[in-house]
Amino acid sequence: MRLTLIGKDPESNPTGSPTVYRTDRESWVVQGWVVSDPAVLAQMRIPEGESCVEIPDRMLQFFRQGDRDLDQ
Repeated sequence: MRLTLIGKDPESNPTGSPTVYRTDRESWVVQGWVVSDPAVLAQMRIPEGESCVEIPDRMLQFFRQGDRDLDQ
């Protein structure tokens, strides 16, 4: 899988999260904060081998950039 950096949280420090990537498999990879609150996880049905991360609304701007050509 090849990742293309779409955007990093403008309010994060240089090594922080969240970050949005586009893949060459027509999918997204999101680096974010681990959701570990049992009450929150109890509201979800997360299958074996899957996980979830939390990202703030300000990161949604980077999803709009996913339609650009990955070879540029």
